[in-house]
Amino acid sequence: MVVINPVANLFASLYNNEIRRNKSSLVAPSSKLLINILRTLQKEGYVGEFEVIDDGRFGKLNVQLLGRINKCGPITPRFPLKYREMIDLPPHIKKFLPSKELGIIIVSTPKGVMSHKDAAKERIGGIALGYVY
Repeated sequence: MVVINPVANLFASLYNNEIRRNKSSLVAPSSKLLINILRTLQKEGYVGEFEVIDDGRFGKLNVQLLGRINKCGPITPRFPLKYREMIDLPPHIKKFLPSKELGIIIVSTPKGVMSHKDAAKERIGGIALGYVY
C-alpha cells in the first residue's frame, strides 16, 4: 500500500468520518508521526482515545471521535515557523484558522509534536504540519 502523504490521509479520514458523524475512524497506515499528532489532538480535546492495531503489515489506528472537529487538514508545503511567528502567526498560516483564538496549528519541533500555543510557551520554533478547529 503506497500512501504519498500519510498526514493528509490522517486528516482526511478524521474529517470525513466526523462529517458522517461516525463514532470512530480507522486510519491506515500507522506511524510514529501520526501517533504524536493524535496525542496532540487528544491533549487539546479534539479526539478521544485511540489504539494502535498491529495487523502484521503497516498497522492501523482506531480513533474515537468526539464531534469537536469542524475542519482539519494538512499544511503543504510544510512551512518553517520561528518562535516569534508562533505568537503572531504569519498571513500564509493565519489563513488556515477562522480566527485568532479558535483552533490550533500542529507543529513539529525539536521537543516533539505540539500545538503552536504550546510551542510559543516553550519558546521554540518548528515546522507546520496541519491545522484543526
